[in-house]
Amino acid sequence: MTIATIFLLSGSFRSALYILGFGMFIYGLSGLTGPRTAVRGNRIAAAGMAVVIAGTLLRPHVDNWALIVGGLAVGSAIGIPAARLVRMTQMPQMVAIFNGVGGGAVALIAWVEFRSTHGYDHTATYIASFSVCAAIVGSVSFWGSGIAFGKLQELITGRPVSLGRLQSPLNGALAVAAVACGAAIVSGMHQEPWMVALLLASAGLGAALVLPIGGADMPVVIALLNAFTGLSAAATGIALDNAAMIVAGMIVGASGSILTNLMAKAMNRSVRAIVAGGFGGADTASVAAAGAVASGAVRSTTAADVAIGLTYAHQVVIVPGYGLAVSQAQYALRDMAKLLEAAGVTVKYAIHPVAGRMPGHMNVLLAEAEVPYEQLVEMDDINPELPRTEVVLVIGANDVVNPDAHANPQSPLYGMPIIEAEEAQSIVVLKRSMRPGYAGVDNPLFLDPKTTMLFGDAKASLVAITEELGALTGPTGAGSRL
Repeated sequence: MTIATIFLLSGSFRSALYILGFGMFIYGLSGLTGPRTAVRGNRIAAAGMAVVIAGTLLRPHVDNWALIVGGLAVGSAIGIPAARLVRMTQMPQMVAIFNGVGGGAVALIAWVEFRSTHGYDHTATYIASFSVCAAIVGSVSFWGSGIAFGKLQELITGRPVSLGRLQSPLNGALAVAAVACGAAIVSGMHQEPWMVALLLASAGLGAALVLPIGGADMPVVIALLNAFTGLSAAATGIALDNAAMIVAGMIVGASGSILTNLMAKAMNRSVRAIVAGGFGGADTASVAAAGAVASGAVRSTTAADVAIGLTYAHQVVIVPGYGLAVSQAQYALRDMAKLLEAAGVTVKYAIHPVAGRMPGHMNVLLAEAEVPYEQLVEMDDINPELPRTEVVLVIGANDVVNPDAHANPQSPLYGMPIIEAEEAQSIVVLKRSMRPGYAGVDNPLFLDPKTTMLFGDAKASLVAITEELGALTGPTGAGSRL
């Protein structure tokens, strides 16, 4: 028994657990490349985290078990119900707030280390430096993610909140203040007000970075803040000599950075432009100019007419957007698509990289309804097919199909690649109203002579279309086209 206990507490056993956990992290991450393996990948990575936590708890001098068990109990009591009960429409803000909690935890760890070492007195310079960096980046991530959560949850306005030309100088001043406090601490300033000032400056910087960013850029911001949290965790791991935090943090930081860069490129923008204000940087005059085109006539349609048009089509391309998630219409959409497929119609789903409110939002939504992954087509691949597509069905999408993105230099969306729905032979838009999208600008696509609007809740509209399709194609849905 004594030999077994010694072995379990040995550094070699902990290292073996860490290596096993790291392998599970990486293998789980590889499973996230496709909907069929994503759930399994998440479970494997979660199991890997449990292995790493067990290894960490076996470290010497871990003895405050009451506090540890209490923390695990509170975290589980909050996290498990939140994850199980969250609606798909609320998934982006849950991702934002959970990510922010990670950054906040890192900042608090740095503060505790500062206090327990009396301001890093007699601490190696590199350890103090990494701990200070973790405090800055973690605090920026926490407060930035909090603002992102507030925007997505509509607790604060989703529109840009900016000081105009003063915004960049303010951001610069807050960044300089945080770095200056960090440098002072590392150089030997042991008084706690320095750390408090660092955390406050970083908090202000996190809020100031995200407040001016408009809704169209929010998926990129969530990915960027996620990368920040990972990098801050890695820095904390170096400061604490914890290999688990270093590896896990670097995986999150690297993957988040790659995702941020890919999404920014997909929008034909730079991360710097987005952080500097992005779509949120447009002034009122520009937004008014972009919306001035919305002064023509809108053609309404009925579910019966839409069903007829879909039945006659050889190919239908569906463009999902946030409105699909709001109405929880993914299952109704899949039922309609099955009828079309049974009638010989080719159905594809055009996925814009920033559709929805977080990276991959539409992929997750459609995977939940068991839409075949092969039918999900990325923007660059679907656009060449649209001129020979009889019907494009836009469901709850707005900014990602706005032609002003490539036709109107005055639009805040200008330069953003879109799904070129206007190239199709006919366009049907399912929408509640003519309200603009999250970027706050009108969409001239809705006034295109080829466009008809089916107003109402997306789920109710899809159910009505499906009923009409059933009547047209026969009771089994296997009839031929009219």
